[in-house]
Amino acid sequence: MKTNPVLLGAMATILLLSCTGEVSDDVGSLNLPIAHSNNAVALARTDDGQVLFSFNGLRAGTSHANVSKQAFACQLNTHICEQIPDVPVDEGRLASSAITLNNQVYLFGGYTVGEDGSEVSTPEVFRFDPTDRSYTRLSDMPVPVDDAVIFTHQDRYIYLVSGWHNDGNVSDVQVYDTAEALWFEATDYPGSPVFGHAGGAVDSQIIIADGVAVVGVVDGRRQFGEVDEVWHGKISENDPSEITWTRKSPHPFGPLYRMAAIGSPNRNAILFAGGGDNPYNITGVGYDGVNAVPSDVVFAFDLETEAWTELGRLQDPSMDHRGLLEFDNRFYIIGGLTAELGVRSRVTVFTAQ
Repeated sequence: MKTNPVLLGAMATILLLSCTGEVSDDVGSLNLPIAHSNNAVALARTDDGQVLFSFNGLRAGTSHANVSKQAFACQLNTHICEQIPDVPVDEGRLASSAITLNNQVYLFGGYTVGEDGSEVSTPEVFRFDPTDRSYTRLSDMPVPVDDAVIFTHQDRYIYLVSGWHNDGNVSDVQVYDTAEALWFEATDYPGSPVFGHAGGAVDSQIIIADGVAVVGVVDGRRQFGEVDEVWHGKISENDPSEITWTRKSPHPFGPLYRMAAIGSPNRNAILFAGGGDNPYNITGVGYDGVNAVPSDVVFAFDLETEAWTELGRLQDPSMDHRGLLEFDNRFYIIGGLTAELGVRSRVTVFTAQ
């Protein structure tokens, strides 16, 4: 394991609360009706309580025919997961981004996969109402991206950082103003343009980690490599388009791909869980032909101390995630790829003491 002197604090306990139902009766077992990975996820409130939502992604089979536009809802107080109306698009999407703002779920982009393997980044943006489960089409992304990092700011703005656009990564930081229903550009991401990176924000502070960059071309084919970078962003108090970026020390677990991550105001930290140790496209087999292995580590960047802290280990590690969800001091990872490269239906639930 790579070591780093900025790792501070004693390792805390990760308590698994779901999955098999063998650990805790008060949470029970949560499983999607149909296994999915690379799915956009969000948490929202309904009259019946808090609900986990999953949109788009990849069903078991890991080929273009298994790319999905299906959506699901998991009720936390009943532990029941059910299929809900599909995302209203013609084709399934991978690597979409979703986030909740003012109890409305916003769903962005992703990419389609043709029978010939061709991929197209899609521009669609939808607002999903968790109460009546309806979709409303909003203004398209100016630069369609997939595999981007998403977060909100001031209960108004939604940011999309870097990501893949059709044939290359972009440095764009695109911002959607939900109050004015318009887009604007923020300060570009200064790190290597990447896809499959992870991160989040608390108040005006952002942390973005890792990802995959184009590192060269051999015989006309792009070569992809992991990026071991971490960047801290600070959004201006007076101008949401101005971000001051500062490079930070990498986390001590080596670069990871498609981790589950979230900004946690309760902890004043950005949490990361799982992710793969080798970049890949769909199947979990790396661009170099070596299978990716999911990480079991859960760790955080403390925004006050600016230190990395290991929080514990997952009993059932997974990868190919688009987000980590938090409610009532519990964290949720929905679906993903296993160490055997199988698409899973499990919702992992854990607390970090």
